[in-house]
Amino acid sequence: MIRLGEIQELIIKRLASVGAYLNEEIEEDKDVLLPKSQVPKDAKVGSRVEVFIYNDSKERKIATTKRPKLTLGELGHLRVVDTTKIGAFLDWGLEKDLFLPLRETIGSVQKNKEYLVGVYIDKSNRLCATMRIKNMLRTDSPYKENSIARGTIYSIHRDIGAFVAVDNKYDGLIPKKELMGAYDLGDTIEVRVNRVLEDGKLDLSLRDRSYIQMDTDAKRIIKRLKENGGSLDIGDKSPPDLIRKELKMSKSGFKRAAGRLYKDGIITISDYRIKLKN
Repeated sequence: MIRLGEIQELIIKRLASVGAYLNEEIEEDKDVLLPKSQVPKDAKVGSRVEVFIYNDSKERKIATTKRPKLTLGELGHLRVVDTTKIGAFLDWGLEKDLFLPLRETIGSVQKNKEYLVGVYIDKSNRLCATMRIKNMLRTDSPYKENSIARGTIYSIHRDIGAFVAVDNKYDGLIPKKELMGAYDLGDTIEVRVNRVLEDGKLDLSLRDRSYIQMDTDAKRIIKRLKENGGSLDIGDKSPPDLIRKELKMSKSGFKRAAGRLYKDGIITISDYRIKLKN
């Protein structure tokens, strides 16, 4: 069976002006086209070719020798290349971008920003992306109590805590009582495993309030301040887009790092401005 969203080896059944038509030895599906530009030069009928199967612009199965950044069931960070009223389109390394339906988004998505998504097949038999990844996460992690790991916040519930995709594979939760500081959906953080629950999910805590990332962000702020003559028109009430454009970090990351620099007496900060102290 020709499997949508997967890499598999198929046989060239016939050659045509538009490319090569592929199938398995025992044909259960219609032949799938490998476009002419991707057909190996020495290809002939009976040759085996390793391809990825996805949908073309008319939602027909089509083959490619290129490798996507994610295949069916995999999770990873993909960049938004366009947004529409019905969803967003993500760059996954193929000619046709991967569609993220509006109903599968959490919060709002912004062009040129990366998000953690999974790949699934929708009810219309199309490959799509989803930010609702909880059911795609595994519970067989190798981690034990006090292990240190990195993960991405994929959901935040103010009464429960922050749900984390550890290694972008395993399901974990930072309980509300352990969630100190300001964090946003999509933030990458360092965590410590408090315990492994009976169902395999990970109970997590922040490792020293993500001090490693905070150090990196603080150094970036100081560098930009020095480059800009000692001040920047960014502060506590600046919009997230402006902060990300100027400093390449989330607003929550900026607030944590700027707060630390302020407490250390390195900067002054107001609603819309930060400045190095003399």
